[in-house]
Amino acid sequence: MIRACTDADVPAMDEIINEAAKAYRGHVPDDCLHEPYMSRAELLREMASGVRFSGWDEGGKLLGVMGIQDVNDVSLIRHAYVRQSAQGKGIGSTLLTHLTARATRPLLVGTWAAAEWAIRLYQRHGFALADADEKDRLLSTYWTISDRQRDTSVVLVYRS
Repeated sequence: MIRACTDADVPAMDEIINEAAKAYRGHVPDDCLHEPYMSRAELLREMASGVRFSGWDEGGKLLGVMGIQDVNDVSLIRHAYVRQSAQGKGIGSTLLTHLTARATRPLLVGTWAAAEWAIRLYQRHGFALADADEKDRLLSTYWTISDRQRDTSVVLVYRS
């Protein structure tokens, strides 16, 4: 079942994000990774800045999360993660479909260029890679990230 995440879900969300982000090891440059991948304080800052999380709840246990954040004239898909034990079961696809169906603004998603599995997921759901110039413009306009992260990231634009 998909439901809105609340403050009471923060410990589970923290666990899911940091467990699933281990998939980046060996793909994303080491200087872009840290432990934990996202601290509890960072997660709370993201929520305070307007990231609204939806979660996949199965029997009272949160198995996946995905956020959406309105920034200026677009909405950004943010922090899409599924517990390792639940990956490959369609949870990420279901959450993404849930968020795209409710979107009222143009949708963008940014991810690591080396996260090919994430890029494929977004492409299967109607997102297309922005070219390099557009990517840099979008990242500069809608995200606050380091130059290094900008250089190692992609942006996908929802086309469907």
